[in-house]
Amino acid sequence: MDERHLEGLTGQTVELLQTMIRNRCVNDGHPESGEEVRNADVLQQLIEGGGVDVERYEPTPGRVSIVGRIQGSDPDAASLCLMGHTDVVPVNEAGWDNDPFGGELIDGEVWGRGAVDMLNLTASMAIAFRDLADRRAAGTFRPTGDLIFFGVADEEAGSAHGARWLAEHHPDAVRADYVLTENGGLHSGPAEAPFVGVTVAEKGVAWRRLTVRGTPGHGSRPFRGDNALVKAAGVVQRLADYRPAPRFTELWTTRVDTLGLPDEITSILLDPDRIDDLLDDMPDPAIASYLHACTHTTFSPNLLDGGTMKTNVVPDHVVIEVDVRTLPGEDHDDVEAHLRAALGDLAGHVEVEPLMNDQASISRVDTPLWDSLQRAVGEPFPTARLTPQLVVGFTDARIYREMGAVAYGAGLFTPSLDAGEFGSRFHGNNERIDVESLALTTRLWHRVATDLLG
Repeated sequence: MDERHLEGLTGQTVELLQTMIRNRCVNDGHPESGEEVRNADVLQQLIEGGGVDVERYEPTPGRVSIVGRIQGSDPDAASLCLMGHTDVVPVNEAGWDNDPFGGELIDGEVWGRGAVDMLNLTASMAIAFRDLADRRAAGTFRPTGDLIFFGVADEEAGSAHGARWLAEHHPDAVRADYVLTENGGLHSGPAEAPFVGVTVAEKGVAWRRLTVRGTPGHGSRPFRGDNALVKAAGVVQRLADYRPAPRFTELWTTRVDTLGLPDEITSILLDPDRIDDLLDDMPDPAIASYLHACTHTTFSPNLLDGGTMKTNVVPDHVVIEVDVRTLPGEDHDDVEAHLRAALGDLAGHVEVEPLMNDQASISRVDTPLWDSLQRAVGEPFPTARLTPQLVVGFTDARIYREMGAVAYGAGLFTPSLDAGEFGSRFHGNNERIDVESLALTTRLWHRVATDLLG
């Protein structure tokens, strides 16, 4: 591709990202939220035609996912899916410097909810896919295996109205041997020989709903009462104070090596008897939080609901929803054991209901896709080395891994993008992405697809 054509693709990615941000496909977890149909319509209009047929799936009104396919010449050849979700999380607009749904281009950065998670990747995937479809029609791209674009709904709330539903009801529509999705592409280590992260594994997600019951009564007579909210406060505090032992995964040593830290600090990070004291004293809480999440099962009580509550009424029940993230090898029984250990004598006062129970997943790296990624990253960064990493959140990659696919979280960002600052933008204020990173990522998908599929 000549430079003028590449610049044109970057401009198209910027425009598509702006449109998707402005569509406000906010997923708050309720079935009627999301309205991903707005982004699905835009993406379908972009990629359809020129030999690309698009299938639409709408398991719940407004929750539309689309699948586009460029047919390969060999039905037995490996297929590649570019998967990007189209929903975004809610936002507190008061915390932003600019309109979170304005999609404004300010000083070389596109601002808005989803600019990082993950509309930037979804938009760049769609533009690369459209260009490759045009090349397929012109005869300059001749893939052996299928290239699939999957614009999927409901990733942010657990995938029940998106990838999980498709995998259970229409698996052949989205099945692929290799999958690229969120997130990776950040630089670390020495500038002369940087590491570029690729997510090959993710922690498990075991959301739990805890119900604490009490005895209703009048708020003017609290003495010796049975206040569900008071007991719930104790439950929340014990979850916040719980300190499970650290446990290192096979990727932890690799991750520590890429941080470029002094030998003494590296040694402590690899010592299960000393790592917790180091994390407690670390001056940067954001870095400490990330390193802690990589090495511990975590419990975050994030939602409290007492039904119809009133100042002068003692509540008879309180519901606490807890975001539990598990390490590889842990299952339902391990989560229950953690909760019993955390709650102690309060455990008998709590009813536990599983909301999600997906175990940690990992993909191997000795694959043609890994090799294609290395070559594609090496084009703009000849001395860069791919490094496999564990992501502490969940993505739809876990569902593809359950289906037997090799799934990586990828992307390619400018070396000047600070990993800590970038991480703070996920579900945070002032989410934005620079145009240079959009250009690098769009080209990455293009190069990987042409290299892997021929």
